[in-house]
Amino acid sequence: MKRSKQERQQLLKETIEQTPFITDDDLAKKFNVSIQTIRLDRMELAIPELRERIRSVATNHWNEKVKALAIDDVIGDIIDLELDQRAISILKIQREHVFSRNKIARGHHLFAQANSLAVALINDDLALTAKVVIKFIRQVKEYEQVVAKAVVDGKTAKGLTKVNVNSFVQNELVFTGEFHMYRSTDEKE
Repeated sequence: MKRSKQERQQLLKETIEQTPFITDDDLAKKFNVSIQTIRLDRMELAIPELRERIRSVATNHWNEKVKALAIDDVIGDIIDLELDQRAISILKIQREHVFSRNKIARGHHLFAQANSLAVALINDDLALTAKVVIKFIRQVKEYEQVVAKAVVDGKTAKGLTKVNVNSFVQNELVFTGEFHMYRSTDEKE
């Protein structure tokens, strides 16, 4: 069904308000138009690109909550955070994240996203990674979007906070990590 430009732009605005982290590619598919059309519509409506929308939410909201590191030190963009409980971040794999020869993401970027999310999740002025067990499930390619989900899984025998991080590309598990985090103060029970 072909919509008028005005109708499409109104629906685009409503869609982005309801799901602010939707990509231009997904919007183009939803409205059956080119990505360029979506970008032009966003420009006319003064709606920033996805990365700017995420950064704006992160800067305004998470800066007040994150204690263990500066929000700019988090690899990826935090889109959800409940200290000492759970957190989610998004990392779009760009040219600088991949090997030039095969366009596969370097593992240290996936690790850095998960590790910095685990640190940000800790409700303390100081949080350090004491021990990690990781597993790479599949290769991640250039332009894929990695969604890392961290969940606090309680304390370990040594008084460390255990954080499990699972990273996904379109609901497919690509990385898992079990992070044992040192914190400068004991958690209040």
